[in-house]
Amino acid sequence: MTISPLMPVYPRCGVRPVKGEHCHLIDEDGTRYLDFASGIAVNLLGHSHAGLIEAIQNQAAQLMHVSNLYGSPQGEKLAQQLVDATFADTVFFTNSGAEAVEGAIKAARAYHQNAGDAGDAERFELITFSNAFHGRTMATISASNQTKMHHGFSPLLDGFKYAEFDDLESAKSLMGPHTAGFLVEPIQGEGGIRPASDAFMKGLRELADEHDLMLVLDEVQCGVARTGKMYAYEHYGIEPDIVATAKGLGGGFPLGAILATEKAARGMTFGTHGSTYGGNPLAMAAGSAVMDAVANPEFLAEVTEKGERIRTRLEQFIGNYPELFELVRGKGLMLGLKMKVESRPFFLHLRDNHQLLTVAAGDQTLRVIPPLVIGDAEIDEFFDKLSAGAASFKVAETA
Repeated sequence: MTISPLMPVYPRCGVRPVKGEHCHLIDEDGTRYLDFASGIAVNLLGHSHAGLIEAIQNQAAQLMHVSNLYGSPQGEKLAQQLVDATFADTVFFTNSGAEAVEGAIKAARAYHQNAGDAGDAERFELITFSNAFHGRTMATISASNQTKMHHGFSPLLDGFKYAEFDDLESAKSLMGPHTAGFLVEPIQGEGGIRPASDAFMKGLRELADEHDLMLVLDEVQCGVARTGKMYAYEHYGIEPDIVATAKGLGGGFPLGAILATEKAARGMTFGTHGSTYGGNPLAMAAGSAVMDAVANPEFLAEVTEKGERIRTRLEQFIGNYPELFELVRGKGLMLGLKMKVESRPFFLHLRDNHQLLTVAAGDQTLRVIPPLVIGDAEIDEFFDKLSAGAASFKVAETA
């Protein structure tokens, strides 16, 4: 037998965490790593948040799973918290971000097709955008225009057209009688921490209103307080029709959700969608604990302040290495260092030589996405490690 027990679809590295303490991960050999990757924007409360741990432990001792055939006091509580904190009128819980995006695609189609006598079965296309990442299911890879994600999985699903990101005229040019809506990340994560412009997001909202289309936002990575707002759409002064959310929503426990207005959810009637595990009591307890921690003005203001402080220091720092770094972009604690060289070798160098965990992304970008609970000590440690890493990488590159 030559294949590993874990299917070899990940390029796993030699770091093998067995414990987490606040904003650090500890390897099985005792090595400590400063975690500015957060499980790719998941562990927003760090790795040992007392409130989150207590909520999961208490719920596990009472009830972990029950079928969605029964009432859900836990789900009703978290749904109300999300409704109170966002544009949404209603929520469907999933297990992951890909499932949330998949369900959001279904809801956008169902809005047009399940509208009784007024239904329009011809409206099934979503206009999506270049360099997007929406997940790994067949629908979500079909919604992304990245060839590397398509390879080996043909044929793709119909119903998606690709426009240029942050280009309203490109989106307009693809509209037609089959268009059901737009699917877009307000801030692209895998694509390189690229925020959309105000004009683009407002323009999509206006087009959706004018043509009765669904504006669907993929906020799997940029949502749940990551940018200093509960959801990134708030930065643009608009409200979407549907949002897919996950990652930080469970603080590390698998949890996603589809948020929708009452109008947008009109096609999601009995029997149209479901999930065996979605909305299980254990996930709901985790999500409620996260919302208790982050869904308040004080916490969001702290994220904004820390993000601005790190951005300012990064902008000063990159001036010392003009051959390596080009610019800083992003919002809150979703920041990207666009490099003048490929970011992956530098990301590996920081990890393997300076025990600093970050995440590489597209467009030669290094993602800086720490737990939202970082303090001054972790920020200083980050810059110490980043500075040492840049200096030693520079030496290695020119040696």
